[in-house]
Amino acid sequence: MERNGTGAIASLPKLGLGLGLRSLHFDQIIEQQPAIAWFEAISENFMDSGGRPRWAIRAIAEHYPLVLHGVSLSIGSTDPLNFPYLGKLKALAEEVKPVWVSDHLCWTGVQGVNSHDLLPIPLTEETLNHVAARVHQVQDFLERPLILENPSTYLTFTQSTLTEPEFLRQLVEETGCGLLLDVNNVYVTCFNTDADPLAYLDSFPWSSVVQIHLAGHQHCGTHIIDTHDRAVEPAVWELYRLARSRSQGASTLLEWDGNIPSLAEYHAELLKAKQYMDENGKPMAIAETSCNNKESVSTPVDFLVPEVMGNTVWEQK
Repeated sequence: MERNGTGAIASLPKLGLGLGLRSLHFDQIIEQQPAIAWFEAISENFMDSGGRPRWAIRAIAEHYPLVLHGVSLSIGSTDPLNFPYLGKLKALAEEVKPVWVSDHLCWTGVQGVNSHDLLPIPLTEETLNHVAARVHQVQDFLERPLILENPSTYLTFTQSTLTEPEFLRQLVEETGCGLLLDVNNVYVTCFNTDADPLAYLDSFPWSSVVQIHLAGHQHCGTHIIDTHDRAVEPAVWELYRLARSRSQGASTLLEWDGNIPSLAEYHAELLKAKQYMDENGKPMAIAETSCNNKESVSTPVDFLVPEVMGNTVWEQK
């Protein structure tokens, strides 16, 4: 593909409101074909399967627009790119014809070991050059633009010389990749790192945003954990209102990975987004839930806050 993918990004369609594809909803989606605009599938859940999951994603892709969202590309790692992994991803993409393929601005492992977590990178010029070179390789291999998501983070690096929006802006300019803005991650990261989420949105490269993520989180007073196991918080909905008004209609996707509700409840939560699509909407009061250590957490941070997380049961996303 061309080194500058700006035209390809601009030509991607506006899909409307979609849901993360979860296995407990397969039968209902295939049999009833509910009025849901599109689905996002976790790439790794289907790449190695030749059985029912692969059959299900093919069946769903016949009736709905589908995107693939990965969690193991490890674009920021110092390990060489995993081309066997990329080969499986490309084969899946050729089979189900996703509208786009995305992953996270992070690293997930080193020396061939996958941590199954989305780990932060230092935001420096050196890291930028490293990640940009790898994005070029991935896009050339997949023969399509890569869409990258801002991850939730729980710390900052003293070495960082760029803000995350600045880093992503320069990455887009260098590689032509697209961006997936997760507004829940913006809220989580800014709270955890004492940053201003409005300033974050003000400096984001909006012309490259093709998708927005929504999800729930767990507020623990001193920090917030990105759990994806409950409804979207009012503060995140308000950030979504601001983001949606700047994104020129980017596709919106609701994620739910733990305590997954029925498809009807899941869809009803997604449809709340319609209330926040008017840029002249009134700001909402911010209300947060408290932390319950007996709840499951989908992003392990026990190495950061062991006193809080010591009794937690981990869930891999």
